[in-house]
Amino acid sequence: MRYLHTMLRVHDLDSALDFFCAKLGLVEVRRRDSEKGRYTLVFLGSSHDEDTALVELTHNWDENEPYEAGRFFGHLAYGVDDIYEICAHLKATGVVINRPPRDGRMAFVKSPDGHSIELLQLGEPLSPQEPWLSMSNQGSW
Repeated sequence: MRYLHTMLRVHDLDSALDFFCAKLGLVEVRRRDSEKGRYTLVFLGSSHDEDTALVELTHNWDENEPYEAGRFFGHLAYGVDDIYEICAHLKATGVVINRPPRDGRMAFVKSPDGHSIELLQLGEPLSPQEPWLSMSNQGSW
């Protein structure tokens, strides 16, 4: 398992970038705008080559109010070698798969304290397969 990023929701993307980049010294690594999803993702990293973990700033375009303290933290993300294997292991140990890996690429679970954990298939997505393909979401993530 490889640690990938931590996601933070931001109300004002420009002021967040000013803080994280201009003031804190992180650098923008990549950006993705989704017209359909109405959001922007900005991934920030440090200037150290060996430091691969990122901060993902998520700006939802239609959010009119600042996020409450419990809502602005999004999730921890880990890259995994086999999304189906890790989800099967977690399910077998009693962990609820809140967002099953129906696409062979992404799943969400929660820690005992309610922290959202995103699991992402490293490399190309695996071919969709059962039982994951037919599973519905449970709760929130």
